[in-house]
Amino acid sequence: MDWQSAINGFQNYLKLERSLSGNSIEAYTRDIGRLREYAEIQLPILKPDNIVLSDLRSFIQWINELGMIPSTQARILSGIKSFYKFMLIEDMISINPSELLESPKIQRKLPDTLSYNEINNLISVIDLSKPDGSRNKAILEMLYSCGLRVSELTELKLSNLYLDIEFIKVVGKGNKERLVPISNTAIKALKMWLNYGRVHTNIKKGEEDIVFLNRRGSRLTRVFIFMLIKQLAENIGLKKKISPHTFRHSFATHLIEGGADLRAVQEMLGHESITTTEIYTHLDRDYLKSTIIQFHPRS
Repeated sequence: MDWQSAINGFQNYLKLERSLSGNSIEAYTRDIGRLREYAEIQLPILKPDNIVLSDLRSFIQWINELGMIPSTQARILSGIKSFYKFMLIEDMISINPSELLESPKIQRKLPDTLSYNEINNLISVIDLSKPDGSRNKAILEMLYSCGLRVSELTELKLSNLYLDIEFIKVVGKGNKERLVPISNTAIKALKMWLNYGRVHTNIKKGEEDIVFLNRRGSRLTRVFIFMLIKQLAENIGLKKKISPHTFRHSFATHLIEGGADLRAVQEMLGHESITTTEIYTHLDRDYLKSTIIQFHPRS
């Protein structure tokens, strides 16, 4: 079997079976391309269906010698495992050579969180007298209240708002839908934008169902949300390096510190695996100390 045929089949599998986005499919293809490049350089007889575990281990050593950091190596390895899982499902191979392949050990760096007061300070410096003020306030309230990814925020639809029952429907990674509760504070900010800001926008054709729009009536970009948060942080003199994901991280951390069940937080964040949610359980030492003093029988 030649490489191109296998890669083409893998791309169709990612698109049709796993419903991945174009960007994700491109990333997977790029990772398999590195394995193909290695095979063609080192041993041209290596094809996707005759590679064995020792070949893959040599490949990992090769990309390590190229200077790739462990997190990049781990991502490439994840793509390779998905590739061979696809080949096994399609009966292109009888044994998965990547099954016993170990990932490089990486440290998961936790991003900064914002305190409740810092979030309030960021929101308080938004100028509500400006036409986009109510929109920007609603954006921050939604990021913190619902723990949304930035792409979920920019793609949020009016038809997915159920404000009467205090829920919104979110379309996450892989087009997976989930229902997320929304706070009264966020609902109030959202209604201010919808009733007094958005209604005066000349909406571009095809964007009628999108919640957050720019002055030209088009949906906001991810870059705009990043720049908005960066500017607000500068306005209050916040030294932390923050992004839209910081609000999602703060949302989860504050819930868990408040006693929320990890499974419930997993559901609200849309994580496929509970292990992904567990990175949000980094609680500060004062909180841990006070909890132990309060509940441990020897305290």
